[in-house]
Amino acid sequence: MKKLILTFAFVAVAQLGFAQEDPAFKADVLKVVQRSSGAQIEGAKKQILGMIPEDKQTAFLVEFDALIAKANEATAKIYMEEYTKEDVKAMLAFYNSPVGKKMDEKAAAITTKSQEAMGELQGEIQEVIGKYAQ
Repeated sequence: MKKLILTFAFVAVAQLGFAQEDPAFKADVLKVVQRSSGAQIEGAKKQILGMIPEDKQTAFLVEFDALIAKANEATAKIYMEEYTKEDVKAMLAFYNSPVGKKMDEKAAAITTKSQEAMGELQGEIQEVIGKYAQ
């Protein structure tokens, strides 16, 4: 029984290590991460840029883009732990489908509209929280 458990543990660790070292898998995962959040991040970046003085925007973008790259790397690591190569291939196929492309096209507008809707509800949400938090 101990040998079986040790064998299983070794195989699981070896698989995880292999998945993390597979550059093609990582590249696909990074594509999924970019496709799933890229338009929303771009929309947020445009909104934030409006708050930054023009003479500082270039420097801001360098730092902001570096942070986004770090966030994408961290997210990719999590995806590689949670999803199989087949899962990721299926996600990419979806994002390359007509509906997936439509989601990409509309993501920034939907994010903006969602933020506006939540802004309108924020007072009500705070009221409910205040009512029950005491």
